[in-house]
Amino acid sequence: MPGTCVIGLHWGDEAKGKIVDLLTPRHDFVVRYQGGANAGHTVVVGKEVYKLSLLPSGVLTEGVTSVIAGGVVINPAKAIEELDELASRGVDGLEKNLKISDRAHVIFPWHVAEDRALDSNTSDGENIGTTQRGIGPCYRDKVARSHAIRVGDLYRDDLRQTIQHVVAAKRPVIAAMGGADAAESLDPEAIYNEYTAYAERLRPHVADTTEMLLSAAEAGKMILLEGAQGALLDVDHGTFPFVTSSNSSGVGVCNGTGLPAKYVNFTIGVVKAYTTRVGGGPFPTEQDNADGQRLRDQGNEYGTVTRRPRRCGWLDAVATRYTARLGGVDAVAVMLLDVLSGFEELKICTAYEIDGERTNVFPSHVDDLRRVKPVYESLPGWREDVTGVRALEDLPANARGYLDRIAELVGRPVCLVSVGPGRDQTILTGAAEQLAV
Repeated sequence: MPGTCVIGLHWGDEAKGKIVDLLTPRHDFVVRYQGGANAGHTVVVGKEVYKLSLLPSGVLTEGVTSVIAGGVVINPAKAIEELDELASRGVDGLEKNLKISDRAHVIFPWHVAEDRALDSNTSDGENIGTTQRGIGPCYRDKVARSHAIRVGDLYRDDLRQTIQHVVAAKRPVIAAMGGADAAESLDPEAIYNEYTAYAERLRPHVADTTEMLLSAAEAGKMILLEGAQGALLDVDHGTFPFVTSSNSSGVGVCNGTGLPAKYVNFTIGVVKAYTTRVGGGPFPTEQDNADGQRLRDQGNEYGTVTRRPRRCGWLDAVATRYTARLGGVDAVAVMLLDVLSGFEELKICTAYEIDGERTNVFPSHVDDLRRVKPVYESLPGWREDVTGVRALEDLPANARGYLDRIAELVGRPVCLVSVGPGRDQTILTGAAEQLAV
Protein backbone atom coordinates (compact mmCIF):
# COMPACT_ATOMS: atom_id res chain seq x y z
CA MET A 1 0.00 0.00 0.00
CA PRO A 2 1.44 3.38 -0.99
CA GLY A 3 0.22 5.93 1.55
CA THR A 4 1.91 7.35 4.65
CA CYS A 5 0.13 10.08 6.60
CA VAL A 6 1.66 12.63 8.99
CA ILE A 7 -0.75 14.39 11.35
CA GLY A 8 -0.37 16.56 14.42
CA LEU A 9 -1.96 15.22 17.59
CA HIS A 10 -2.26 18.45 19.56
CA TRP A 11 -3.33 22.01 18.62
CA GLY A 12 -0.85 22.36 15.76
CA ASP A 13 2.77 23.56 15.73
CA GLU A 14 4.08 20.04 16.47
CA ALA A 15 7.01 20.35 14.00
CA LYS A 16 5.33 18.15 11.39
CA GLY A 17 7.30 19.90 8.64
CA LYS A 18 10.52 18.26 9.76
CA ILE A 19 8.97 14.78 9.63
CA VAL A 20 7.55 15.39 6.16
CA ASP A 21 10.90 16.70 4.96
CA LEU A 22 12.65 13.59 6.29
CA LEU A 23 10.19 11.20 4.63
CA THR A 24 9.76 12.98 1.31
CA PRO A 25 12.85 11.63 -0.55
CA ARG A 26 11.45 8.08 -0.44
CA HIS A 27 8.08 9.11 -1.87
CA ASP A 28 6.83 10.03 -5.32
CA PHE A 29 4.22 12.52 -4.12
CA VAL A 30 3.79 14.68 -1.04
CA VAL A 31 0.28 16.04 -0.57
CA ARG A 32 -1.10 18.88 1.51
CA TYR A 33 -4.78 18.03 1.94
CA GLN A 34 -6.49 20.71 4.11
CA GLY A 35 -6.11 24.13 5.68
CA GLY A 36 -4.67 27.25 4.12
CA ALA A 37 -1.94 29.80 4.63
CA ASN A 38 -2.67 29.88 8.37
CA ALA A 39 -0.54 26.80 8.99
CA GLY A 40 3.19 27.36 9.24
CA HIS A 41 5.85 24.74 8.56
CA THR A 42 9.52 25.26 9.36
CA VAL A 43 12.13 23.04 7.67
CA VAL A 44 15.85 23.31 8.41
CA VAL A 45 18.26 22.06 5.73
CA GLY A 46 21.86 22.51 6.81
CA LYS A 47 22.17 26.19 7.63
CA GLU A 48 19.11 27.10 5.60
CA VAL A 49 15.77 27.70 7.34
CA TYR A 50 12.63 27.59 5.19
CA LYS A 51 9.28 28.82 6.50
CA LEU A 52 6.29 27.72 4.45
CA SER A 53 2.62 28.27 5.14
CA LEU A 54 0.88 27.01 2.00
CA LEU A 55 3.24 24.95 -0.14
CA PRO A 56 3.84 21.37 1.04
CA SER A 57 7.06 20.83 3.00
CA GLY A 58 8.13 18.29 0.39
CA VAL A 59 8.55 21.03 -2.22
CA LEU A 60 12.16 21.33 -1.05
CA THR A 61 13.01 17.88 -2.45
CA GLU A 62 13.75 17.87 -6.16
CA GLY A 63 12.12 15.13 -8.22
CA VAL A 64 9.14 14.64 -5.91
CA THR A 65 5.73 15.94 -7.01
CA SER A 66 4.20 18.25 -4.40
CA VAL A 67 0.42 18.57 -4.45
CA ILE A 68 -1.98 21.11 -2.99
CA ALA A 69 -5.15 19.04 -2.99
CA GLY A 70 -8.78 20.05 -3.31
CA GLY A 71 -9.37 20.19 0.43
CA VAL A 72 -7.04 23.21 0.76
CA VAL A 73 -8.20 26.82 0.47
CA ILE A 74 -5.59 28.73 -1.47
CA ASN A 75 -4.47 32.34 -1.45
CA PRO A 76 -2.86 32.66 -4.90
CA ALA A 77 -0.72 35.64 -3.87
CA LYS A 78 0.75 33.63 -1.01
CA ALA A 79 1.45 30.64 -3.25
CA ILE A 80 3.30 32.86 -5.72
CA GLU A 81 5.20 34.61 -2.92
CA GLU A 82 6.45 31.28 -1.57
CA LEU A 83 7.33 30.02 -5.05
CA ASP A 84 9.34 33.18 -5.77
CA GLU A 85 11.10 33.00 -2.40
CA LEU A 86 12.14 29.38 -2.96
CA ALA A 87 13.29 30.06 -6.52
CA SER A 88 15.40 32.99 -5.32
CA ARG A 89 17.12 30.63 -2.88
CA GLY A 90 17.99 28.09 -5.56
CA VAL A 91 15.21 25.53 -5.10
CA ASP A 92 14.83 23.94 -8.55
CA GLY A 93 12.08 22.12 -10.40
CA LEU A 94 9.15 24.03 -8.90
CA GLU A 95 7.28 24.64 -12.16
CA LYS A 96 7.29 20.95 -12.99
CA ASN A 97 6.96 19.45 -9.53
CA LEU A 98 4.20 21.52 -7.88
CA LYS A 99 0.57 20.75 -8.74
CA ILE A 100 -2.46 22.67 -7.46
CA SER A 101 -5.93 21.15 -7.55
CA ASP A 102 -8.43 22.83 -9.83
CA ARG A 103 -10.96 21.91 -7.13
CA ALA A 104 -9.23 23.94 -4.38
CA HIS A 105 -11.24 26.96 -3.28
CA VAL A 106 -9.75 30.43 -3.67
CA ILE A 107 -9.43 33.07 -0.96
CA PHE A 108 -10.43 36.55 -2.14
CA PRO A 109 -10.16 39.99 -0.49
CA TRP A 110 -13.78 39.76 0.68
CA HIS A 111 -12.89 36.68 2.72
CA VAL A 112 -10.13 38.55 4.52
CA ALA A 113 -12.46 41.51 5.11
CA GLU A 114 -15.12 39.19 6.55
CA ASP A 115 -12.57 37.48 8.78
CA ARG A 116 -11.33 40.77 10.22
CA ALA A 117 -14.80 42.21 10.68
CA LEU A 118 -16.00 39.07 12.45
CA ASP A 119 -12.93 38.97 14.67
CA SER A 120 -13.39 42.60 15.72
CA ASN A 121 -16.98 41.86 16.71
CA THR A 122 -16.30 38.80 18.82
CA SER A 123 -18.45 38.84 21.93
CA ASP A 124 -16.91 39.14 25.37
CA GLY A 125 -14.79 36.15 26.27
CA GLU A 126 -12.09 34.12 24.59
CA ASN A 127 -11.18 34.81 21.01
CA ILE A 128 -11.27 31.77 18.74
CA GLY A 129 -7.79 32.68 17.53
CA THR A 130 -8.29 33.19 13.79
CA THR A 131 -5.24 34.39 11.88
CA GLN A 132 -7.54 36.75 9.90
CA ARG A 133 -6.32 35.38 6.58
CA GLY A 134 -9.77 34.57 5.22
CA ILE A 135 -9.58 30.83 5.81
CA GLY A 136 -12.84 30.40 7.71
CA PRO A 137 -14.97 32.61 5.44
CA CYS A 138 -13.62 30.80 2.37
CA TYR A 139 -14.57 27.42 3.85
CA ARG A 140 -17.96 28.89 4.78
CA ASP A 141 -18.55 29.92 1.16
CA LYS A 142 -17.41 26.48 0.03
CA VAL A 143 -20.11 24.83 2.13
CA ALA A 144 -22.74 27.47 1.22
CA ARG A 145 -21.78 27.07 -2.47
CA SER A 146 -23.42 30.26 -3.72
CA HIS A 147 -20.33 32.54 -3.61
CA ALA A 148 -17.56 29.99 -3.90
CA ILE A 149 -14.88 30.23 -6.59
CA ARG A 150 -12.48 27.34 -7.21
CA VAL A 151 -9.08 27.44 -8.85
CA GLY A 152 -10.52 26.00 -12.06
CA ASP A 153 -13.10 28.80 -12.14
CA LEU A 154 -10.33 31.39 -12.51
CA TYR A 155 -10.07 30.34 -16.16
CA ARG A 156 -13.78 30.66 -16.97
CA ASP A 157 -14.99 33.29 -19.43
CA ASP A 158 -17.55 34.58 -16.93
CA LEU A 159 -15.08 35.21 -14.07
CA ARG A 160 -15.50 39.01 -14.29
CA GLN A 161 -19.28 38.71 -13.94
CA THR A 162 -18.93 36.21 -11.09
CA ILE A 163 -16.66 38.56 -9.14
CA GLN A 164 -19.02 41.48 -9.72
CA HIS A 165 -21.92 39.39 -8.41
CA VAL A 166 -20.03 38.24 -5.31
CA VAL A 167 -18.76 41.73 -4.44
CA ALA A 168 -22.30 43.12 -4.71
CA ALA A 169 -23.53 40.41 -2.34
CA LYS A 170 -20.63 40.71 0.10
CA ARG A 171 -20.51 44.48 0.54
CA PRO A 172 -23.66 44.85 2.67
CA VAL A 173 -22.79 41.78 4.72
CA ILE A 174 -19.29 43.02 5.57
CA ALA A 175 -20.61 46.52 6.27
CA ALA A 176 -23.22 45.12 8.64
CA MET A 177 -20.45 43.30 10.51
CA GLY A 178 -18.70 46.61 11.15
CA GLY A 179 -16.41 46.57 8.15
CA ALA A 180 -17.93 49.44 6.16
CA ASP A 181 -14.57 50.80 4.98
CA ALA A 182 -13.37 47.35 3.92
CA ALA A 183 -16.64 46.70 2.10
CA GLU A 184 -16.40 49.98 0.22
CA SER A 185 -12.81 49.25 -0.82
CA LEU A 186 -13.79 46.06 -2.66
CA ASP A 187 -13.31 46.98 -6.32
CA PRO A 188 -14.54 44.14 -8.58
CA GLU A 189 -12.57 45.27 -11.62
CA ALA A 190 -9.33 45.56 -9.66
CA ILE A 191 -9.93 42.16 -8.08
CA TYR A 192 -10.62 40.63 -11.49
CA ASN A 193 -7.40 42.04 -12.94
CA GLU A 194 -5.39 40.93 -9.92
CA TYR A 195 -6.73 37.38 -9.89
CA THR A 196 -6.53 36.81 -13.63
CA ALA A 197 -2.85 37.71 -13.36
CA TYR A 198 -2.47 35.20 -10.53
CA ALA A 199 -4.27 32.59 -12.61
CA GLU A 200 -1.91 33.00 -15.53
CA ARG A 201 1.11 32.75 -13.25
CA LEU A 202 -0.20 29.55 -11.65
CA ARG A 203 -1.57 27.97 -14.86
CA PRO A 204 1.40 25.54 -15.31
CA HIS A 205 0.70 24.13 -11.83
CA VAL A 206 -3.08 23.63 -12.06
CA ALA A 207 -4.27 20.06 -12.52
CA ASP A 208 -6.98 17.56 -11.64
CA THR A 209 -5.07 16.28 -8.64
CA THR A 210 -7.86 13.89 -7.63
CA GLU A 211 -7.39 11.94 -10.86
CA MET A 212 -3.61 12.27 -10.55
CA LEU A 213 -3.51 10.82 -7.04
CA LEU A 214 -5.99 8.03 -7.74
CA SER A 215 -3.95 6.93 -10.73
CA ALA A 216 -0.72 7.17 -8.72
CA ALA A 217 -2.16 5.07 -5.89
CA GLU A 218 -3.45 2.45 -8.30
CA ALA A 219 0.01 2.30 -9.89
CA GLY A 220 1.63 1.70 -6.49
CA LYS A 221 3.36 5.07 -6.28
CA MET A 222 4.48 6.17 -2.81
CA ILE A 223 2.33 9.02 -1.48
CA LEU A 224 3.07 11.09 1.63
CA LEU A 225 0.07 12.93 3.07
CA GLU A 226 0.82 16.09 5.05
CA GLY A 227 -1.72 17.41 7.53
CA ALA A 228 -1.82 21.03 8.65
CA GLN A 229 -2.56 22.26 12.19
CA GLY A 230 -3.45 19.49 14.65
CA ALA A 231 -6.19 17.01 15.51
CA LEU A 232 -7.46 18.98 18.52
CA LEU A 233 -8.30 21.79 16.07
CA ASP A 234 -10.48 19.52 13.90
CA VAL A 235 -13.77 21.29 13.15
CA ASP A 236 -15.79 18.16 13.99
CA HIS A 237 -13.69 16.35 16.57
CA GLY A 238 -11.61 19.09 18.24
CA THR A 239 -12.26 21.60 21.01
CA PHE A 240 -15.15 23.30 19.19
CA PRO A 241 -15.64 26.24 18.70
CA PHE A 242 -11.94 26.90 19.34
CA VAL A 243 -10.94 24.99 16.23
CA THR A 244 -9.95 25.55 12.62
CA SER A 245 -12.36 25.37 9.67
CA SER A 246 -11.36 21.97 8.27
CA ASN A 247 -10.84 18.37 9.35
CA SER A 248 -7.27 18.63 10.63
CA SER A 249 -7.23 15.16 12.17
CA GLY A 250 -6.68 11.96 10.24
CA VAL A 251 -10.35 11.89 9.24
CA GLY A 252 -9.67 14.73 6.78
CA VAL A 253 -7.26 12.79 4.60
CA CYS A 254 -9.78 11.12 2.32
CA ASN A 255 -12.16 14.00 1.71
CA GLY A 256 -9.23 16.41 1.26
CA THR A 257 -7.41 14.32 -1.35
CA GLY A 258 -10.07 12.10 -2.89
CA LEU A 259 -8.07 9.01 -1.98
CA PRO A 260 -9.95 6.11 -0.36
CA ALA A 261 -8.77 5.10 3.10
CA LYS A 262 -7.46 1.78 1.81
CA TYR A 263 -4.48 3.61 0.28
CA VAL A 264 -3.23 4.89 3.65
CA ASN A 265 -1.26 2.10 5.30
CA PHE A 266 0.83 3.91 7.92
CA THR A 267 0.00 6.98 9.99
CA ILE A 268 2.47 8.90 12.14
CA GLY A 269 1.11 11.08 14.93
CA VAL A 270 3.40 13.98 15.76
CA VAL A 271 3.61 15.47 19.26
CA LYS A 272 5.96 17.75 21.08
CA ALA A 273 7.57 16.44 24.24
CA TYR A 274 5.31 18.98 25.95
CA THR A 275 2.08 20.68 24.80
CA THR A 276 1.37 24.08 23.25
CA ARG A 277 -1.66 25.99 22.06
CA VAL A 278 -2.31 29.29 20.26
CA GLY A 279 -5.45 31.36 20.66
CA GLY A 280 -8.40 30.84 22.95
CA GLY A 281 -9.94 27.66 24.28
CA PRO A 282 -9.34 25.34 27.22
CA PHE A 283 -5.85 23.94 27.77
CA PRO A 284 -5.88 21.64 30.83
CA THR A 285 -2.09 21.33 31.25
CA GLU A 286 -1.20 24.98 30.54
CA GLN A 287 1.49 26.38 32.81
CA ASP A 288 0.95 30.13 33.14
CA ASN A 289 4.00 30.36 35.33
CA ALA A 290 7.80 30.13 35.28
CA ASP A 291 7.73 26.58 33.87
CA GLY A 292 5.50 27.68 30.98
CA GLN A 293 7.72 30.65 30.22
CA ARG A 294 10.81 28.45 30.35
CA LEU A 295 9.26 26.06 27.82
CA ARG A 296 8.35 29.01 25.61
CA ASP A 297 11.84 30.48 25.74
CA GLN A 298 13.76 27.23 25.31
CA GLY A 299 11.43 26.01 22.58
CA ASN A 300 11.17 29.37 20.76
CA GLU A 301 7.42 28.98 20.95
CA TYR A 302 6.25 31.73 18.65
CA GLY A 303 4.10 31.11 15.58
CA THR A 304 5.78 30.49 12.22
CA VAL A 305 3.11 32.53 10.43
CA THR A 306 1.80 34.93 13.08
CA ARG A 307 4.72 35.17 15.57
CA ARG A 308 2.14 34.98 18.33
CA PRO A 309 3.52 33.55 21.58
CA ARG A 310 2.22 30.05 22.17
CA ARG A 311 0.68 28.92 25.43
CA CYS A 312 2.85 26.17 26.91
CA GLY A 313 2.26 23.31 29.33
CA TRP A 314 3.07 19.74 30.26
CA LEU A 315 2.34 16.82 27.95
CA ASP A 316 -1.34 15.83 28.01
CA ALA A 317 -1.45 12.07 27.49
CA VAL A 318 -5.26 11.94 27.75
CA ALA A 319 -5.67 14.27 24.77
CA THR A 320 -2.84 12.57 22.88
CA ARG A 321 -4.33 9.11 23.32
CA TYR A 322 -7.69 10.42 22.06
CA THR A 323 -6.26 11.94 18.89
CA ALA A 324 -4.02 8.92 18.26
CA ARG A 325 -7.13 6.74 18.26
CA LEU A 326 -9.08 9.25 16.18
CA GLY A 327 -6.37 9.34 13.51
CA GLY A 328 -5.70 5.60 13.42
CA VAL A 329 -2.11 6.36 14.38
CA ASP A 330 0.39 3.52 14.08
CA ALA A 331 3.35 5.22 15.77
CA VAL A 332 4.26 8.51 17.44
CA ALA A 333 7.04 10.96 16.62
CA VAL A 334 8.15 12.95 19.68
CA MET A 335 9.57 16.34 18.78
CA LEU A 336 11.64 18.94 20.66
CA LEU A 337 12.83 16.53 23.32
CA ASP A 338 15.91 18.75 23.70
CA VAL A 339 13.74 21.58 25.06
CA LEU A 340 13.16 19.57 28.26
CA SER A 341 16.88 19.27 29.08
CA GLY A 342 17.64 20.97 32.38
CA PHE A 343 14.28 20.45 34.06
CA GLU A 344 14.68 18.76 37.43
CA GLU A 345 11.16 17.33 37.24
CA LEU A 346 8.81 16.65 34.36
CA LYS A 347 5.08 16.06 34.49
CA ILE A 348 2.66 14.15 32.28
CA CYS A 349 -1.11 14.41 32.60
CA THR A 350 -2.31 10.81 32.86
CA ALA A 351 -6.00 11.39 33.68
CA TYR A 352 -8.61 14.09 34.26
CA GLU A 353 -10.83 14.80 37.21
CA ILE A 354 -14.21 16.31 36.32
CA ASP A 355 -16.57 17.14 39.18
CA GLY A 356 -14.64 14.77 41.43
CA GLU A 357 -14.76 11.85 39.00
CA ARG A 358 -11.55 10.53 37.45
CA THR A 359 -11.52 9.67 33.74
CA ASN A 360 -9.11 9.06 30.90
CA VAL A 361 -11.73 9.98 28.27
CA PHE A 362 -11.26 13.29 26.45
CA PRO A 363 -14.49 15.33 26.83
CA SER A 364 -16.57 16.03 23.73
CA HIS A 365 -17.80 19.41 25.00
CA VAL A 366 -15.62 22.44 25.62
CA ASP A 367 -17.42 23.38 28.85
CA ASP A 368 -16.53 20.00 30.34
CA LEU A 369 -12.92 20.42 29.29
CA ARG A 370 -12.82 23.77 31.09
CA ARG A 371 -13.68 22.05 34.37
CA VAL A 372 -10.96 19.45 34.01
CA LYS A 373 -8.35 19.15 36.72
CA PRO A 374 -5.32 17.34 35.29
CA VAL A 375 -3.96 14.39 37.24
CA TYR A 376 -0.18 14.54 36.94
CA GLU A 377 2.52 11.94 37.17
CA SER A 378 6.00 13.25 37.95
CA LEU A 379 9.10 11.90 36.25
CA PRO A 380 12.74 12.79 36.86
CA GLY A 381 14.32 15.12 34.32
CA TRP A 382 17.85 15.19 32.93
CA ARG A 383 20.54 17.83 32.73
CA GLU A 384 22.48 16.54 29.71
CA ASP A 385 22.40 18.31 26.34
CA VAL A 386 20.83 15.79 23.95
CA THR A 387 21.10 17.78 20.71
CA GLY A 388 24.08 15.70 19.56
CA VAL A 389 22.54 12.30 20.33
CA ARG A 390 21.76 10.11 17.30
CA ALA A 391 20.89 6.75 18.89
CA LEU A 392 18.19 5.92 21.40
CA GLU A 393 20.60 4.08 23.70
CA ASP A 394 22.76 7.20 23.96
CA LEU A 395 20.01 9.30 25.47
CA PRO A 396 20.10 9.85 29.24
CA ALA A 397 18.26 7.11 31.10
CA ASN A 398 15.61 9.54 32.33
CA ALA A 399 14.96 10.74 28.79
CA ARG A 400 14.46 7.16 27.62
CA GLY A 401 12.15 6.59 30.58
CA TYR A 402 10.13 9.64 29.62
CA LEU A 403 9.70 8.37 26.04
CA ASP A 404 8.75 4.90 27.26
CA ARG A 405 6.07 6.39 29.48
CA ILE A 406 4.63 8.41 26.59
CA ALA A 407 4.37 5.26 24.47
CA GLU A 408 2.72 3.38 27.32
CA LEU A 409 0.15 6.09 28.06
CA VAL A 410 -0.73 6.81 24.42
CA GLY A 411 -0.78 3.13 23.47
CA ARG A 412 1.46 3.61 20.43
CA PRO A 413 5.20 3.03 20.01
CA VAL A 414 7.57 5.95 19.55
CA CYS A 415 9.09 5.65 16.08
CA LEU A 416 11.13 8.83 15.91
CA VAL A 417 12.59 11.39 18.33
CA SER A 418 13.73 14.88 17.36
CA VAL A 419 16.51 16.48 19.41
CA GLY A 420 16.95 19.65 17.35
CA PRO A 421 15.69 21.38 14.21
CA GLY A 422 18.24 19.91 11.76
CA ARG A 423 17.51 16.93 9.55
CA ASP A 424 20.36 15.03 11.18
CA GLN A 425 19.13 15.76 14.71
CA THR A 426 16.81 12.78 14.58
CA ILE A 427 16.72 9.43 16.36
CA LEU A 428 14.96 6.46 14.76
CA THR A 429 13.72 3.63 16.94
CA GLY A 430 12.85 0.03 16.15
CA ALA A 431 9.26 1.13 15.50
CA ALA A 432 10.51 3.09 12.48
CA GLU A 433 11.15 -0.03 10.39
CA GLN A 434 8.06 0.59 8.27
CA LEU A 435 9.09 4.16 7.47
CA ALA A 436 10.82 4.91 4.22
CA VAL A 437 13.82 6.75 5.71
